[in-house]
Amino acid sequence: MDKAHDIQFAKVDGETLTLTVDGTEHKVNLCRQSKRLAAASQAARSSFVISASGYGIHWPDVDEDLSIDGLIGVSHSFPLLKTIA
Repeated sequence: MDKAHDIQFAKVDGETLTLTVDGTEHKVNLCRQSKRLAAASQAARSSFVISASGYGIHWPDVDEDLSIDGLIGVSHSFPLLKTIA
């Protein structure tokens, strides 16, 4: 499986998500990214799952999904799916 990003580290502290993505550290204010995360408790913001593909992060207690591209401000192209004839 091709990975969109390699996420080496992720931690939420208050409103800030610190991510190390593809070797670069990023700090993101989650409350500016999502009204749901802004309204969520610290415990709910701290409980997240990173997709195996490195595409995004899911907060199950908040029912919120954010893409890594959107969080770190990059545009990422994905390889076309191969079709079997």
